[in-house]
Amino acid sequence: MAKKKKLEKPKREVTKRQLSQWEQQKKRRRLFLILGISVIAAVAGIMGRGWYIDHYLPMHETVIRVNNTEFNMGYYIKMLEISGRGQPEYLQFLADQVVIAIEQNELIRQGAERLGITATNSEVDEVLKEFDPALRSKDYRDLIRAELLMSKLRDVYFDQLVPKFAEQRHIMAMFLESESQANEVRARLKSGEDFGALAGELSLESLSKAENGDLGWHPWGILSETTGTSIPDDYAFALSVGALSQPLYDEAKTKSVGYWVVKVLDRDEEDKEVQLWVMLLGSEQQAQEVITKLENGEDFAALAGELSQDSASKEKGGDLGWVGFDEINPVYQDFVINAEPETLSQPVKDESVSTKEGYWLVKVLEKEDNRQIEESDRDVLKAKVLEEWVSSLWDNPENKVESYLDDEQKAWAIEQAMKHITI
Repeated sequence: MAKKKKLEKPKREVTKRQLSQWEQQKKRRRLFLILGISVIAAVAGIMGRGWYIDHYLPMHETVIRVNNTEFNMGYYIKMLEISGRGQPEYLQFLADQVVIAIEQNELIRQGAERLGITATNSEVDEVLKEFDPALRSKDYRDLIRAELLMSKLRDVYFDQLVPKFAEQRHIMAMFLESESQANEVRARLKSGEDFGALAGELSLESLSKAENGDLGWHPWGILSETTGTSIPDDYAFALSVGALSQPLYDEAKTKSVGYWVVKVLDRDEEDKEVQLWVMLLGSEQQAQEVITKLENGEDFAALAGELSQDSASKEKGGDLGWVGFDEINPVYQDFVINAEPETLSQPVKDESVSTKEGYWLVKVLEKEDNRQIEESDRDVLKAKVLEEWVSSLWDNPENKVESYLDDEQKAWAIEQAMKHITI
């Protein structure tokens, strides 16, 4: 039996009304798509505009200018990051120092260029090779360039300005805590005792103590740099050979010793507390003089406010208030715990503190008018000349140095730097 032919389903005719509805639906979908894209673009634009305003613009804003050279916020932040690596907690204290470093490095670069001294990119690259690979960043290039320029200025340019021969003295010196001690030691030297032995035992200045008083041959100015005071230099070059100076007062030199004068006002055995007044003096002689004044009725607070070198209590006239037995300075703890109220101590020596003032004794062993200068001394003199040259760059009115950073901008820069610092 023959298979019946399958009847074709008649085609459905689309009415004009249906066509119109489909077209409208397509238009609506297209409109929704366009609107969606527009919204996404608008949001991205807003976010991008926010990033542009909040990040891009500040990063490219000029914050430091040295003559015609500008440094933007991004550069400042990079220098903050470098300075803060390993010590991010100190960034707020480094913020101003980084500004000065950027300004000074650029002043040096410009000044060196005027003198014909440069540090090439290849020289900088050679130094970078010595760095840990993780630190071979272009961010370090300017810092390395500054160091190279300083070395060239010191060892090439300024080397020519420092003489190789000069008048020199062979000097002995020691630094003592008081005039009475200096006079006592001077008398011992006059009676024949050895300067070196006494200096090694008694001197409170590190170099003269380590060298047993023998500071060696030097031109004028070297000891001023190495000891931090010009007094040994000044007097040595004014004295004749063999002369021993009188005690020479030095009000600024620090030493690692002081003497406490302590008064116990009251005590509370139940709470194990004492009420204390203290002052820190620079010598046993001064401490004893103060004790005599107190015993004669002078006011402790007035004397402490005038003479004490303990900054923590000086402004309060030496008043520490009530102090627990376990909080008392170990140096005078035994006295305080055992003392009755209104008891005044004798001078208590403390070698863990620093105080100012003392007296030098200086002796000239030999002199030469034109002695060859040791290279170590020439290095000191070159460094001094270089330092003076750098200072002259700051003082030169033709150099225009400007920082536009305010406290708010520095705080923002620190915040950005903290995000990238590797501890």
